[in-house]
Order: sequence, then structure tokens, then C-alpha cells
Amino acid sequence: MQRASGENYSRIKHLVENYHLHTICISGNCPNIGECWNAGTATFMILGDICTRSCKFCAVKTGKPFPPDPDEPLRLAESVKILKLKHCVITSVDRDDLSDGGAGFWSEVISTIKRVNPALTIESLIPDFDGKPENIQKIIDAGPDVISHNIETVRRLTPMIRTKAKYERSLDIIKYISGKGKIVKSGLMIGLGESDNEVLETMDDLVLAGCKILTIGQYLKPSPEHMEVVEYVTPEKFEKYRQSAITRGFKFVECNPLVRSSFHAEKHIAAG
Repeated sequence: MQRASGENYSRIKHLVENYHLHTICISGNCPNIGECWNAGTATFMILGDICTRSCKFCAVKTGKPFPPDPDEPLRLAESVKILKLKHCVITSVDRDDLSDGGAGFWSEVISTIKRVNPALTIESLIPDFDGKPENIQKIIDAGPDVISHNIETVRRLTPMIRTKAKYERSLDIIKYISGKGKIVKSGLMIGLGESDNEVLETMDDLVLAGCKILTIGQYLKPSPEHMEVVEYVTPEKFEKYRQSAITRGFKFVECNPLVRSSFHAEKHIAAG
């Protein structure tokens, strides 16, 4: 893990603060913030930094969000231009308070970023939008290069760890996106008490749904109120999982303890 300092780190930190932007890098206590920001990349979080859900693994705060900021799409697009990014990752909190879960706002953000930065490639790391195809279609129509939706954990543990999200719903979302010809990516945390067979079953489910890119990382407890770590998985086991994922047909696999869903995201475009 690279130390959170350096010229690019300071530049991105300054820009995020000045433009009143939110990043999952900060809100999610990501361990890779030093490496990614020093490489000149960041994952921007739209629609505020307050989530309507309270998943037991996530460091993002929960509560009543503010209304969407109409200036955010252009402000974010201009920030990306200032940073001279070649690839950009956008994510958001869950917004169950909005009729479409924020999908229309998402579409506006992606379209605005593309208009201001025509050479940019974009990954959208989306919430589940309650699994409604019409909302997911808004993201697809906006034209991101990769659409990511995290399965997060194995089937058995999902009800204990994710509040409103459902395992099958996430698979259905991935299947829908893949069926529309888009590159689909998903992420999985381990160390929460899952078995080897459950991890392999999840890989099989994701491949069957059309997922092409997989990230697997170690769950790290972000605060005393969150789920306990059951196991610190060894690098050797991570490598076995990586090999298993490749054997199952994933086009690109990031698998080690500090991997998070947006780690090395710029490399995943080639997986299509």
C-alpha cells in the first residue's frame, strides 16, 4: 500500500476539496488511495456522500441524503478535464429516496463527462436501482465503456451483510447488462466467513450471468460498528482463487488482499 502523499495525491486532494466532489477513495477508506491518486486516477462518487442503506461492510455514512446537485455533472466533467484523465470511474451511494434510484442523474453525469472529455473511457460502478430494468437501461444508453455492479459476498452471507440488496437481483442486473452487449464487471470481498466452495460457486454464477471482469479483495473492518473479520486470507489462497477465476473464463481478474473494485480499473477496458 503506497503512502497517501506525493505531488499527484496533493493535486487531486486539492481539486476534490475545491470542487466539492466526493470520492469513494475517501468515503470508503480505501487502502489504495495513495497508489491510485499518485497515478492520477480516482473514483468519483456522485449524488452526495450519504447513503440510504446501511450495509454492514461499508464505511460510507447512512442517513437522509440531500437533493441531487444540478451543477455536479458539469463540475465533475470539468474536474476530469483538469486532471487530464484517460479513464474515469464513477460510482454513487444508494438513493432509494429518488423515484428512479438516481438513474436519470447518473445518465446526465456520464453524458456530460463524455461531452467535455470525448477521448475519455468511463467505468460506471452502479448500485442495484432495485433491479428495475428501465433504470439500468438509462445507464446503458449513456454509453459507459464498462458497467460494474458488485455482488459483494456469497449467497449465504448476503442477507447478513447487505441490507436491501439481494444476491439473485445482483446476478439479474449483471445478466441484463451483459445481454445488452456491454462489458460487465463485479467485485467480491472475502474473509467474512465464506467457504472455498461458496467463493467458487459465486464465480460460476457470475460467469453464467455474463460477467467478464472480477475483483476479489480482503474485507477490512472500517469501524467498530461494522462486521468482524472472520479470516485474513493468505496471499497463496488469493492466488488459487485467481487461477480458478481465469480457468472459469473471466477475461481479467484482480485478486489480492488490498484489491478493491476500482483498483487498476484503467486496465479493464481491454477485457472486452
